[in-house]
Amino acid sequence: MPADAPDPVTMTLEEIDIVRRFVAANPATFELATTAADIRRIEKAGRIASLIGVEGGHQIDGRLSVLRQYRALGVAYMTLTHGKSLNWADSSTDAPRANGLSDFGRQVVAEMNRIGMIVDVSHVSDATMAAALAATKAPVIASHSSARAIADAPRNIPDELLRAICANGGVVMVNFYPSFLSAAWRAWDVARSAYAKSVGVPAGAYGAKSPAPLVTWDAAHPEPQVTVATVADHVEHIAKIAGHDHVGIGGDFDGIQGTGPIGLKGVDGYPLLFAELARRGWSDGDLAKLSGGNVLRVMERVEAVAKGMAGMPPVDATDVASR
Repeated sequence: MPADAPDPVTMTLEEIDIVRRFVAANPATFELATTAADIRRIEKAGRIASLIGVEGGHQIDGRLSVLRQYRALGVAYMTLTHGKSLNWADSSTDAPRANGLSDFGRQVVAEMNRIGMIVDVSHVSDATMAAALAATKAPVIASHSSARAIADAPRNIPDELLRAICANGGVVMVNFYPSFLSAAWRAWDVARSAYAKSVGVPAGAYGAKSPAPLVTWDAAHPEPQVTVATVADHVEHIAKIAGHDHVGIGGDFDGIQGTGPIGLKGVDGYPLLFAELARRGWSDGDLAKLSGGNVLRVMERVEAVAKGMAGMPPVDATDVASR
């Protein structure tokens, strides 16, 4: 959901409705999942477990009541921010407003713990990530973030926070956007975007979909190669710093405008990543954790924390300044 969407709650409800209708219309293939047990059962039955996430805290419009209703409709996780900072939490790609988490931001995290919704720390600033880790009683995920030590992008996670996510029991799920994987690709894309702006064409399309001036520019400035091995470097770095129990796959194909590593522009390329990691010595057990086992463990722990908080009443808090 765009961070500047004019009516984010209505738009979110419409998208939740689309997911639920799509799943209901294709029962032989899909089933809605809201728990780890659902996922295991649905997978065992040979169907695809479909989950719903809310990507950006702006979508609750400063109201915990809205957060609770999303959970009731099947939302399993929420990313605290998207591309813009909120009054209660800061984005990694915007100026800070909360300098971590405000009091309301900590209430959001506490309520997510109480209702069994996973806290997602992708997109947030380092200060907000640290504050969320300090506030939460349950493990977090970073649903689509890579390693800053490999590629210095604000959306990536530095080693000290990788260690903190390990201590929290959480999981960092590697993003496949070349800008977050390769410094060379990121520099190429910055130059490409500057040229696109200078000639008045949009820069957010790549390859055959590019405007004619960018097709010419691309021919004169070849795109740096980002490969499956580049992704494996990020996976291995996170595993080295945080441990094999704390890394997963984030993809982000819908958000990266058709880009992606060579051979890994869709889920059909996942076997190439597993083969690369196997060549590097990863065991079947470690690959099973990467492919979903680690996230299922987080879900189960989030559910257990919520069960332990079941006697606590909801807090009817609002944050007027963020609405």
